[in-house]
Amino acid sequence: MTDSGRPPVTVIGLGDMGRALAGAFLDRGHPTAVWNRTASRADALAARGATVAATPAEAIAASPLTVVCLLDDGAVRKVLEPAAATLRGRTLVNLTNGTPGQARETAAWAAGQGAEYVDGGIMAVPPMIGGPGALVLYSGSPAAFTGHEATLGALGAARHLGTDPGLAALYDVALLSAMYGMFGGFFQAVALTRSEKVPAAEFTPMVAAWLGAMMESLPALAEAVDSGDHSATGSNLRMQAAAYVNLLDAAREQGVGTELMEPMRALLDRAVAAGHGDGDLSSLVDLLRTAPANGPAPRR
Repeated sequence: MTDSGRPPVTVIGLGDMGRALAGAFLDRGHPTAVWNRTASRADALAARGATVAATPAEAIAASPLTVVCLLDDGAVRKVLEPAAATLRGRTLVNLTNGTPGQARETAAWAAGQGAEYVDGGIMAVPPMIGGPGALVLYSGSPAAFTGHEATLGALGAARHLGTDPGLAALYDVALLSAMYGMFGGFFQAVALTRSEKVPAAEFTPMVAAWLGAMMESLPALAEAVDSGDHSATGSNLRMQAAAYVNLLDAAREQGVGTELMEPMRALLDRAVAAGHGDGDLSSLVDLLRTAPANGPAPRR
């Protein structure tokens, strides 16, 4: 502990998100050491009391907990490997967006340096960090997470998903996949209505209400996926595949591209061809599954 009563923390990487993370720690009274390859990005944080380290090793040495938020997995290794010896006996929390496989590889590397490792997925944009709407997912060493949970709480609600370090990245990518699917559908819908000069702002409340109503079906679809019972309770896949063609034809008639919509048509057609025409949309999940090289990740 320090005179502030809060444990110190280090933040490596000061892009928009990294600066938000460091700022949230400072707001909670944590002595905060920072490092960034472009040193000028630390100026505003230094004015608020952050300690600017000259090297990653110096930054890591300043705190028992180091939070890393860089551009990608390659940048994480490039920055940390020269400072590897400094990690021994410390906790490394990696909030860099990446894949489950990358998280597991970095966890194994960190263990080889004598460090505890926690991977994370930030489900928020920078202005949300430290606020009530921010959620950060974590996975990896339970002891390390528990030991630093109060500090990490400065960033937002903290949820530990399990011991497998790849789980946070898996959930992160899965949630983002759902988000981009929603955005893609919204953009297609707005492009269609704007082809007849309907303002997007006028049409959007109807989209929001419709999507809200459709989201109520997600628990039932999830239950069907888990149980394997894909019995259709409404329009079966064969009927939906036949009607889906209208979405594409209408778009072409209105001068709107179909690249966002074609993949779903291909999947529906494949499901019907595979004999799932009498079933429900939930059966599409099984068609999307391919056997991963190392088998499914353990859920703990």
